[in-house]
Amino acid sequence: MTDWISLTDAASLIQDSSTLALGGMTVYRRPVAFVRELLRRQPRPRDLTLLCFTAGFESDLLVGAGCVKTMRSVYFGLESFGLAPMFTEAAQTGAVHILEETEASLAMGIRAGLSKVGFMPSRAWLGTDLPRLRPDVKMVTDPYTGEELIAFPAIGCDVAVLHGLEGDKRGNVTINANTGVDMDLIFLADTVIVTVERMVEQVQRSLDTILIPSAGVSYAVHAPRGARPTSCYPDYPIGGGEFLRYIDACNAGRFDEYLAAFLSTP
Repeated sequence: MTDWISLTDAASLIQDSSTLALGGMTVYRRPVAFVRELLRRQPRPRDLTLLCFTAGFESDLLVGAGCVKTMRSVYFGLESFGLAPMFTEAAQTGAVHILEETEASLAMGIRAGLSKVGFMPSRAWLGTDLPRLRPDVKMVTDPYTGEELIAFPAIGCDVAVLHGLEGDKRGNVTINANTGVDMDLIFLADTVIVTVERMVEQVQRSLDTILIPSAGVSYAVHAPRGARPTSCYPDYPIGGGEFLRYIDACNAGRFDEYLAAFLSTP
């Protein structure tokens, strides 16, 4: 049975230099409440490798707070609200190491990790300059055809944090059908934390939801409105005003001021 714990206890599970994966997509269903609690920690975690299929607001907070050493994502931004300001600044100054990824490289790396093998071969990246940016990506010869392929190394993950809709006392949880790579992360990560909007007696599946059984959830956390200002369909929409306030503060050099106010809110 999955353990139900507090946000504070969940945040304490993140160790320095670990690989942390954050679920959701762009500005949808991101584990923002968890990231807020993580940034309230003293001391904050350091030298994280942040793994996201797409990274957004919550990831930008971690970068701006100096918690991230390496970034692995195919996209980092705020969708229609523009660039992620703190990541953009960190990338330009070299304050964060960017491990170049594409959808194919992340998919192959995750697939290798799930398969417990060292790499996954693919034709992706052949004929491009991308391997020059990733010396850990090697060439391999197909033993059956003799074809030269790209060998994408396996990706590992210490902790994955997702945000869902409902969780029951056994730890079964539901997320909406915009899953991104969340279902892969629950098998990839050594520890899976899911924050949920509601605690219920028994979760109910529907055409709009996906069930994550308790066997795939290490810890569950009750975190109402825990994705704000990102959306959590069908409960609430994107908080566009908050994104604009965040961007304005960062552009004015007031990230620390914004973060202090953000951390002081419930």
